[in-house]
Amino acid sequence: GVAVPVKLTELVQDMAYTLAAGTLDTDITALEYDSRKVVPGSLFVCLTGFQADGHDYIPKALEAGAAALVVEREAAVPAGITVLRVEDSRAALALLASAWFGHPAREMTLIGLTGTKGKTTTAHMLKAILEAAGHKVGMIGTIGALIGQEKVSTKNTTPESYELHALFRRMADAGCGYVVMEASSQGFKLRRTAGISFDIGVFLNLSPDHIGPGEHESFEEYLQCKSLMFR
Repeated sequence: GVAVPVKLTELVQDMAYTLAAGTLDTDITALEYDSRKVVPGSLFVCLTGFQADGHDYIPKALEAGAAALVVEREAAVPAGITVLRVEDSRAALALLASAWFGHPAREMTLIGLTGTKGKTTTAHMLKAILEAAGHKVGMIGTIGALIGQEKVSTKNTTPESYELHALFRRMADAGCGYVVMEASSQGFKLRRTAGISFDIGVFLNLSPDHIGPGEHESFEEYLQCKSLMFR
């Protein structure tokens, strides 16, 4: 990981933002999107989710010692707090997480698999083929993550961007040359993979699925999310 603390200016180089308050010369000790985990010096990213809105937790984050905030809308903060305004805080979190962990994805060959059916099977086959060819491989998907033979549990098929880059860092440090990753359309929709360049994209198939409340509004939207891998 990075040497802590790190200057905010070093974390924001890849993202578009407006400096609404404070200074980029702020020391950051941690990157958090859950207000319960904020420690003094944290950069707190306000995500808008299905259930909760991170902007509602700004007072709690400041009380816990947050030094800087990433917001999508205006936020009143005391003097001395840095506020970055962005259009999409999920995309911002993905770019910040990549920088926080030292851009580990760039150190490996990333293979992304998308499709309604067959992602997990194909991921296992690719991992086995690459290992037979002598490579150390990381894998992320429905069954969790594997760093070589070590199993790591994850919450979603495509983890939240912060967890994703934390995993990439562990994989790069463990000597993985390849990462095989199931990329769910939910993950694309929620911008978890923003800023990641897949070296190889694999499109398996597409059938009407995952359409309904809390998932995709329509087949068209599902297709559009899937196609994001190839932009």
